[in-house]
Amino acid sequence: MAPDWDAVSDVVSSTYRVAVLERLAIGPATPSQIAEDREIPISHVSRALGRLREQSLVELLVSDDRRKGRVYGITDHGSEIWQTIEAENLA
Repeated sequence: MAPDWDAVSDVVSSTYRVAVLERLAIGPATPSQIAEDREIPISHVSRALGRLREQSLVELLVSDDRRKGRVYGITDHGSEIWQTIEAENLA
């Protein structure tokens, strides 16, 4: 199957989306863990997660009702996109 270049392009157009997807490719994390690990403001992490979630590249692993300790993980589609980004040296 051909890579989803629209999704790849959207991710690489934002250093924050790249950083968030890269971190979640390692394993599930909360927004504050991502912000701390990647040394970026939590507000940028939250915005990036929202955009990545809209595209089904990441998913919330806990119920939507939770406000604290929201754990996110990468989806299969997100993993494919991340592998394409790495393979093409786009990150």
